[in-house]
Amino acid sequence: MKDNPALRLENIHLKLASHAGDVNILRGINLEIMRGETVAIVGPSGSGKSSMMMVIAGLERATSGKVEIAGQDVTHHNEDELALFRRDHIGIVFQDFHLVPTMSALENVAVPLEFAGIDHPFDKARVQLENVGLGHRMDHYPSQLSGGEQQRVALARAFGTNPTLLLADEPTGNLDGDTGKMVIDLLFKRHKELNNTLLLITHDPKLAEKCDRIVTVKDGLIQSADVKAAAS
Repeated sequence: MKDNPALRLENIHLKLASHAGDVNILRGINLEIMRGETVAIVGPSGSGKSSMMMVIAGLERATSGKVEIAGQDVTHHNEDELALFRRDHIGIVFQDFHLVPTMSALENVAVPLEFAGIDHPFDKARVQLENVGLGHRMDHYPSQLSGGEQQRVALARAFGTNPTLLLADEPTGNLDGDTGKMVIDLLFKRHKELNNTLLLITHDPKLAEKCDRIVTVKDGLIQSADVKAAAS
């Protein structure tokens, strides 16, 4: 592994206001993930898994602590700086796809590439969609695609800029077993081809076992972050 981690979290706290008072969501998260690792984040509902991922993605600002991605401290970036950094370094796959309904599959992949200033974005989007087996569905809109096809479009979009870090939050949560397996196989195949870092939230033990390491979160703290015996 390389000396510089793809991700480092130092003493991350997240406190959110509620009608009943402040709620401590994350209570001192420390985590280091190296370039090329695949890491599963597991734990019970409400443990802080998704909140931790939102902090990593810059979609939620930590109350205190330090976030470092690809060797850059992004803790104090403003919203515009975070958006630009996320565009260039982070890919995100959500459980519910988050495709733009008024855009075709091709446009959903190409427009983010265009915003990133990448040359020939539509040509590159076509290649990304072909890589996930959707070369014949490029002109279809999300409503014309199955759940598995929509998630494959989301994968093509997430991998489009070759991100340093790919975040996947329950990417098979809305899919049946066979379709979910196909999406996961594609996810790991593209990760291996690009050698980026994959951080995967999942409730599926078999899916977690596919990763190099399993990190368990409970009550806003990391309970364990062991390297699996098979990978050591």
